Amino acid sequence: MAGPRPLANGSGITMRPARSQTQEREENIFLFYPNLVGYSRVVLTIASLYYMPLHPRTCSLLYSASCLLDALDGMAARYFDQETKFGIVLDMVTDRCTTSCLLVFLASAFPRWSIIFQGLISLDLASHYMHMYATLSMGESGRSHKDVDESRSWVLKMYYTNKKVLFIFCALNELFFIALYLLSFSSPYLSPTLKTSDNLASLPVGKPAPVERSMVFASPWSAGAMEYARANKMDSTIPWILAITSFPVMAGKQIINMIQLVKASRWLAEGDIERKRAHARKGQ
Repeated sequence: MAGPRPLANGSGITMRPARSQTQEREENIFLFYPNLVGYSRVVLTIASLYYMPLHPRTCSLLYSASCLLDALDGMAARYFDQETKFGIVLDMVTDRCTTSCLLVFLASAFPRWSIIFQGLISLDLASHYMHMYATLSMGESGRSHKDVDESRSWVLKMYYTNKKVLFIFCALNELFFIALYLLSFSSPYLSPTLKTSDNLASLPVGKPAPVERSMVFASPWSAGAMEYARANKMDSTIPWILAITSFPVMAGKQIINMIQLVKASRWLAEGDIERKRAHARKGQ
């Protein structure tokens, strides 16, 4: 069957009918500007992981750039009116994966405290997953995980709605872990493998200990070779300052994660109770 013929105006010039909305070119969500920023964060994170074992300065620069872009994608989304659910999830997943990868390295660099870093990873993932799932399943359709009712938690309300508060907590939380990462290359007080047996008592604060090579490592990627390569990479004064100043905010961020986990759990439990009551009323 032939399609509709072009129309002609009074001058004999043919005119094609206007295209319907369904015929309009669909926008490619994956190429929205904030999502492109998100992809850049992923690339920078992967690059930082490559340099993480042996190159602390390069790794810290790449990792910090990825974290700072976290604020840029939100600004781009609002400026270009390109806020999407895909972008929100991409941002959250990137944040969780980035921090988890750094904490995994810290767990290996400080094996005595590995259980603490494992707990921080678990708390971060669990609290954000529970919060987002509770928001999607219990909240209104299309509601963002950042839309928190003050009646449920004024702390989470302030944390998610005040952009300055959110930026400060996220930035200083990452800064603390970056500082710990740098200390794993420089502080013999935190990393015993950087100490020597004859200078423990006289070791000055902020100065890395001289480490003597005790053996020839067959593989440059062996655990012993990597420990030797990490030793004496830098002075620890600045990392100590960064770690001490950012620690209170990092601790506050973990408290917020615990509040988020508890509130989301209670919200889900309330939904379960309501569904049981509704099912019981139907059975009567």
